[in-house]
Amino acid sequence: MRRSVQEVEAEIASLRDLDAVALRVRWRAATGKAAPRQVSAALLLRMLAYRIQAEAFGDLSRKSVRALHRIREGDAVPLPERREKPGTVLVREWNGIRHHVMTMLDGFAWNGGTYRSLSEVAFAITGTKWSGPRFFGLKPGSQDQGRAA
Repeated sequence: MRRSVQEVEAEIASLRDLDAVALRVRWRAATGKAAPRQVSAALLLRMLAYRIQAEAFGDLSRKSVRALHRIREGDAVPLPERREKPGTVLVREWNGIRHHVMTMLDGFAWNGGTYRSLSEVAFAITGTKWSGPRFFGLKPGSQDQGRAA
């Protein structure tokens, strides 16, 4: 059953009312395992929020997980050539709705999904073909339609 953004936001907001003990109980219920002892309540809250979002909207792609494992092991990870670094958030308003797109190692995250290119994101937002960099204001002549946050 697909959950709405509002339902997920409400569930995550409810975590803020829990103390460290209740967060650890919630972690065990969600994962079937005890929470790591060295993790603070603030970090545990963020970990639970991530799990809630990943279950509702999808987790990292296999390619992203492999890249993270390579980084953990100290191996070099080839990054796509582009100006925006992973973690950069692009903002674009379209038809009165503000869209936030995060640059990732292997693409772009928007609205619970992962896309290979900004053009795919622009198509998902508008339903028409666009140059993604132009749509988000990254190409000269795009008249500052988008901005990096």
